Amino acid sequence: MNAFQSSRGDEPTLDPLLPRLYNVVYCSRAAEGVDIADVERIIASARRHNPAAGITGLLVFGSGVFFQWLEGPRDSVTALMATLRSDPRHDTVVELSANEEVRERLFPDWDMEFVESTDIREVLLDALDDAEDPKNVAALGLLLEHIDGGALDPA
Repeated sequence: MNAFQSSRGDEPTLDPLLPRLYNVVYCSRAAEGVDIADVERIIASARRHNPAAGITGLLVFGSGVFFQWLEGPRDSVTALMATLRSDPRHDTVVELSANEEVRERLFPDWDMEFVESTDIREVLLDALDDAEDPKNVAALGLLLEHIDGGALDPA
């Protein structure tokens, strides 16, 4: 039985041990002059600070655009988003989605993983293969549709 099956029949229930996670997906345009060295510094900083805050996720950078999935405790993710909005390396931060629910993490082992824009489809397909939560399956499917529609094409 997985985390979303019930022992009482066919009604799905969530495992009470799963955490309540807040997740934000956003895009932003990189400020003029931001290069791969800046992105590497962002990743290094995230890997130092995210574990203590309980944040996991991924960062995609390509064609001058940041695309990021963040998940963790609401207060931690909200604080990080405030920091990102004031970071001069980001122009025009656009929040694509935000929600809070009891569910498994999509990227449980990634303090912050950097993914080249050319590899994002493969990463999302791998996450889809591992996802058990129907909400995560649906969210990953929508992201894949968005990617397949031409978003984040490398320049």
